[in-house]
Amino acid sequence: MKNNKLSFFVILILSLFFLKSCGPIILAPYPDNPPPAWFYPNRIESVRYVYFPDYVIYYDLSLRQYIYLENNVWIRVNVLPLRYRSINLNRSRYVRVRGYRDTNIRTYHRRTYTNSPRSSRTSTTRSRRN
Repeated sequence: MKNNKLSFFVILILSLFFLKSCGPIILAPYPDNPPPAWFYPNRIESVRYVYFPDYVIYYDLSLRQYIYLENNVWIRVNVLPLRYRSINLNRSRYVRVRGYRDTNIRTYHRRTYTNSPRSSRTSTTRSRRN
């Protein structure tokens, strides 16, 4: 009995090392549609959104769509518009949004990044001159 348990644990540990060397394991609702090339986690990930704070762009891993702010409205697209084509998302800083699974990213963004200087491109503060 002890020998079986020991064998089981040795096989389990060896299989974990083997799986770790295979690369990232991603839990996604659409397994036949892989995530973009810029998203390579180093462990099991269960996130829905990835946020690029330098450009105020979200990527929805579940629906495979980019979400960006235009004229104070959040737009969902499969491919980014031309003005974002020069951005290299492989080299861009991104944040994994953990713990938020809702479809309305506006509430999350407002709650989390309201004090960020780039959270709203339309809000400006002007001083009054006497």
